[in-house]
This record gives sequence, structure tokens and C-alpha cells, in this order.
Amino acid sequence: MQNEKTNVEGTYKTLVIIWFALLMSQIMFLVVIFMTKPEVFKLDFSKPPLGENAVLVIAFAVLALANFGLSFVMKKRSYEQAATEQKIAFVQTGLIIACALCEAISLLGMVLVFAFSYQFFFLWFALGIFGILLHFPRRDNVIAASYKK
Repeated sequence: MQNEKTNVEGTYKTLVIIWFALLMSQIMFLVVIFMTKPEVFKLDFSKPPLGENAVLVIAFAVLALANFGLSFVMKKRSYEQAATEQKIAFVQTGLIIACALCEAISLLGMVLVFAFSYQFFFLWFALGIFGILLHFPRRDNVIAASYKK
């Protein structure tokens, strides 16, 4: 019993470290943008909110929202599979997939910055970071995948 409890704690700590690393990658993306294109951090309200490529910005927004929703669906399916099959590895897989989908939202924002100098790119970063924050690992999911009921 003690070995199972240690395994749960070790797995949970690993999940928190992975989550934190993925969250910090978002901050690093912002640092890269600031170092290479600091002019996009100066908002110019005389420009249209959707920029010069409105259709592309809307398509990126739809894709970002789809990724956001899909991240929760994929995580839920993976966590359910982990509990059903009693495999903790599926909990880790679910967390990584969910955070990667949220990270993809921020990458869409980076594309908007570097390819189109879109000034409201930070909305994509805000959504990506918010998604990762919502995916903070919970010990209950690890426990549900490790003990037969």
C-alpha cells in the first residue's frame, strides 16, 4: 500500500512539473516576441481591430477556440480511459495533449505576430495561458487511475 501511495505522489509531482514547464514555455514565447518585434507591444487603436487580414484573423480565432474546447474533450477522454484501464500513464498523456492544444493557440498568436504584425496577438496568448492554467493537474485523477474500486 505504501508503494502505491508513493507512486501516486511521484506521478502527481511529475505532472505538476510538466504542467509548469508547459506554462513557462508560454512566457518564453512572449519574451521571444518582445526581443524580436517589440513594436507589436505598442497598441495603435487607429488600425482596424481585425487588422489587414480580417478573414485570416477570424479563421485563427475559430481555430484557437476549437483547440481550447478540444483540449478539455481530449483530456476528459484520456482521464476516463485511465480510470477504466487503471493506467496512470493515460493521465499524463491527457495532460500533455490538453496543454499542447492550448500551446498551439499561443503558436497561432506567434504566427499572427511574425507573419502579419497583428497587434492583438496577445488575445491568443491569453486564451492559451488561461487554458493551461485550467488544466492544472489534480491528484484525484491520478488516484482514480491507480486504485481499483
